[in-house]
Amino acid sequence: MGEPSRKNLPGKRSWARRCAAQALYQWQMTIQEPAIIASEFLADQDLRKADPDYFRELVHEVPRRVVEIDAALEPFLDRPLAQVDPVEQAILRIGGYELIQRPDIAYRVIINEAVELAKLFGAEQGHRFVNGVLDKLARVARSSEWASRPS
Repeated sequence: MGEPSRKNLPGKRSWARRCAAQALYQWQMTIQEPAIIASEFLADQDLRKADPDYFRELVHEVPRRVVEIDAALEPFLDRPLAQVDPVEQAILRIGGYELIQRPDIAYRVIINEAVELAKLFGAEQGHRFVNGVLDKLARVARSSEWASRPS
């Protein structure tokens, strides 16, 4: 069958983010061990469309680094993170993790993916909130990439 084409990889990552947002929402609501949640998702969900390694990374690393991620997000929130809708919390944490820990992924891709997740799962105008917060974080966390963006 051969290697998947480059064209398919963003779709696999997008699906991994989508499943990770659901898993992280579950983690936030239940405080179950991320490893247990990841195992359940990998067993029960149709992750054939996803990059399972990236899904595992997000579900394990976001909780492990949640204090660091939340501290990076806090200055750009208009209210305490605890008052942010739990779905949007999960999405912001994925985007925050990627902006801080995954310089190999363009900040525009990260923000776009988070906005799409917020449109899919979040409140009616949640995508605007997610976009604004991650855009401000990207200016700081990705200052050199931000400065070199096309006008």
